[in-house]
Amino acid sequence: MSIPRFTPSHTRSRFFRVVCTGLTFISLVSPAPQRTETPLGPSAVWAGALEDRGKRFSAEKRPPWKEYVSRLGIDRWHALGFRGQGVKVAILDSGFRGYRDHLGKTLPSRVTARSFRMDGNLEAKNSQHGILCGEIVHAMAPDAELLFANWEPDSAEQFLNAVRWARDQNARVISCSVISPRWSDGEGGGTVHERLARLLGNGKDSRDMLCFASAGNVAERHWSGRFHDDGTGLHEWQPGRTDNFLTPWGKERVSVELCQQQRASYDIIVVDQTTGLEVAYSRMKGQSGTYTQTSRFMPQAGHRYLVRVRLTAGKPGHFHLFALGSGLEYTTPRGSLCFPGDGPEVLAVGAVNSAGRRMGYSSCGPNSSHPKPDLVAQVPFPSEWRAQPFGGTSAAAPQAAGLAAVCWSHHLDWSADQLRATLLKAAVDLGPPGHDNETGYGLIHLPGELLAKRPVR
Repeated sequence: MSIPRFTPSHTRSRFFRVVCTGLTFISLVSPAPQRTETPLGPSAVWAGALEDRGKRFSAEKRPPWKEYVSRLGIDRWHALGFRGQGVKVAILDSGFRGYRDHLGKTLPSRVTARSFRMDGNLEAKNSQHGILCGEIVHAMAPDAELLFANWEPDSAEQFLNAVRWARDQNARVISCSVISPRWSDGEGGGTVHERLARLLGNGKDSRDMLCFASAGNVAERHWSGRFHDDGTGLHEWQPGRTDNFLTPWGKERVSVELCQQQRASYDIIVVDQTTGLEVAYSRMKGQSGTYTQTSRFMPQAGHRYLVRVRLTAGKPGHFHLFALGSGLEYTTPRGSLCFPGDGPEVLAVGAVNSAGRRMGYSSCGPNSSHPKPDLVAQVPFPSEWRAQPFGGTSAAAPQAAGLAAVCWSHHLDWSADQLRATLLKAAVDLGPPGHDNETGYGLIHLPGELLAKRPVR
């Protein structure tokens, strides 16, 4: 079966038709009838897909992602020898436990690693999230060098140190699939963004980097808008509703984070509705050029929680509220991107399904001085070492990073600005003509016509 290649001239309907008729491997997941969708099915669905096609994969000895990435136009580049050589890609993440077991298999035989945690332990967290990100980059750019780094949780300073280290290691590309809403004003601004932009560079110097970040999986766990006083100082999420219910996912800590550009002072109050007790409280403190605050609590099984926001001082204005580790009753997907993806210096990558429709959880713009998100990639991404594919916008960012590494290996003289502009122009438009707040400039794609341009050897 020949694999169709997309070009920027494809229309949305053409994209839907090609995917559904030509790609048996991913057609097991049917598009939902509505534009806003829930995450794709459980691992058993994809495990069944691999089982159905197991004989073919075994006979051809082709990894499960081979057909997947060929649709992005990358197979032609690989065939001509452009596989990311000469390019270093830094994976900034929190989950690298057991990464040595994957060296020479789904990862390169060697990676350069550094921890910016206080304990210096790259494998401190029991997670393989960063390994999965590295697997995607390695699948797409098998000859690129990989750097792994983590940082002290809640420390923006150590995160920036990790970025600085990547630059010192001559990385050209960064992939980050970890979000931290509180490090931004919710509109792509603040001191951390300013410092990150300086580290990445202005895009014109030969050492400047491109940073790809997950857009975030919080479109259904975010609220933004102007503060609306109910007459007692409490915010109304909807007319007459000052309580916004939280639904914790399990036993993990829940973090409720508020950001704003104004200097109003708010209280975040979290109440255990089951006991009637206040379990978390925080007051706004303006720090590091942004006005953000966080209320955290450890949920108890079977308990219901709610969050309230109270104005205590200053002129009320627009704010964002994110619920991490929990569902949120009243939400607004619009403007739900968060740090680092909301920054103009970063390329934010959202997630779409096999029909090119935004996944319901994938964060949307506009909440930056630049149009957001920048790009989208299809998820989930099949993994070689586990039955469950890697989903969410976490799997989208490393796809774009891998694509960039392949393109840069052919055009080593290009600046970061040139490569950024090329990737945005080459994207396959999925929504209304031009940029839109759900799918950005479109689906990542590496057009063959770029190969006609003279490479740098």
